[in-house]
Amino acid sequence: MKISNWILMAGVLLVSCQKKLAEVATPDFDVTTTELSVKAGAPAVFKFSGTATMVSFYPGEVYKDYAYKDGRMIDAAGKGLTLSFSSGVAAGNPAGTQANQFSVLLSTDFNGNYADLAGVKAATWINITDSFTLANSATMVATRTVDLSKYVVAGKPVYFALRYINRPQVANGYARQWIVENFLLKSINATVNGAVITLADQALAGFRIVDENPVNAKARSTITNTRVTLYGPVYKNPADPIYDPNNPLFDPKNPIYDPKSPQYNPGAVLPVYVPYDPNSPFNDPYSENWAVSAPITLGTVELGKDWSIPVRTSVYGAMPTAYSYTYTTPGRYEAVFVAANNTIEAEASVVKKVVVNVTP
Repeated sequence: MKISNWILMAGVLLVSCQKKLAEVATPDFDVTTTELSVKAGAPAVFKFSGTATMVSFYPGEVYKDYAYKDGRMIDAAGKGLTLSFSSGVAAGNPAGTQANQFSVLLSTDFNGNYADLAGVKAATWINITDSFTLANSATMVATRTVDLSKYVVAGKPVYFALRYINRPQVANGYARQWIVENFLLKSINATVNGAVITLADQALAGFRIVDENPVNAKARSTITNTRVTLYGPVYKNPADPIYDPNNPLFDPKNPIYDPKSPQYNPGAVLPVYVPYDPNSPFNDPYSENWAVSAPITLGTVELGKDWSIPVRTSVYGAMPTAYSYTYTTPGRYEAVFVAANNTIEAEASVVKKVVVNVTP
């Protein structure tokens, strides 16, 4: 009976502790002014009373506005489209000489099937290469910003393709590398605070390589968040040492495969010898590989959340009694402080707003 009572009391205490852990007091934090007037370039000083575990600040400027803390949406439909990028062309290895390998295309009827090149080419693609000045060396060259609004179809996304053509290299010279960076799509009339919005940058363009011969004559093209590199397949030269069965790479006794040898290479893998096939159509083929973008939607554009500035981030240290912020542009701003107390399980917060008039 006594044991049962202890168990009952322990249960009551546990529930009580859990309840107290979940209960969080609302901060008694306050900002002791409701309106400020300052000159642009001079600090606006906000005085605090009370305390809170965490305090964050939205000054009310673009991208730091409490009204858009959950996300900022802009309507870009019918408000234009521009494109700019940087290009470079490298000789490749061995040094290439092929000309007219690279072009820029646009489509509004591509169905989004990146499975094979035939499906991509089934769409209607408009060649817009002549609208841009392309590089003629490895030095990156920035294009001018080109208005592509006339190609936009209401209610349809726009796709872009960077097309690379590799012609037989024995007859046409070795392939070169084409590089594209700073791919930037912007609106013309959709603006935030007077600045036109970005519809997609190099990373958001979402390029994917679509190769004509991905198995038998794979292109050497690559994509990162900052660069698209387009490069043709390797020309299979019968004189290449890889087709020599006596090449030491095929010898399992080669010391590069022996962990006990000073010549051991941990990354070396014994390859399977594949003889040169003089009748293969993939030794030196004509081939194309394209980098095709994700759909660029010209409707409602999500610009992401506006973010606050941290004023206090933990209970440690003294609670500040004031905070200053300098506005550089005249205007009327709603400055917002969010103060919170929290535990792992719960949070309680208060929002305090101050009107700030910034004069020239």
